[in-house]
Amino acid sequence: MGILDSIIGQASGGGGTQTLLVNAVIGLINNQQTGGLAGLVKQFAGSGLGDIVNSWVSTGKNLPVTPQQIQQGLGSDVISQLAAKVGLSPQDLTSHLSNVLPQIVDKLTPDGKIPQGDLMSKGMSILEGLMK
Repeated sequence: MGILDSIIGQASGGGGTQTLLVNAVIGLINNQQTGGLAGLVKQFAGSGLGDIVNSWVSTGKNLPVTPQQIQQGLGSDVISQLAAKVGLSPQDLTSHLSNVLPQIVDKLTPDGKIPQGDLMSKGMSILEGLMK
């Protein structure tokens, strides 16, 4: 469970903040209105961050992402909404997401492809286990 422990460790603050941060990431990845994980990848690529987000999906090394690039990829409105839900400033939220989001996308795409059906559900179950 090493990666899950490291993801939790990177979400600073109390247990409540950690749970809310993980919930926010799950919400981003599981939002079918925006296309789920595939939509998230497409959104980052459309914001000029294709090389970065595609490195998270591929089987190679993950390229780092800055908090500013997280803001660019998700947009100010999404960041503001998530920050309000989590109880962090937008700056703190993007800082945490810059560490956590690449790892989660990487772990949900072990074969270098965006999962469909049951594999996605399985990945979401793993992430939801972080909250317990």
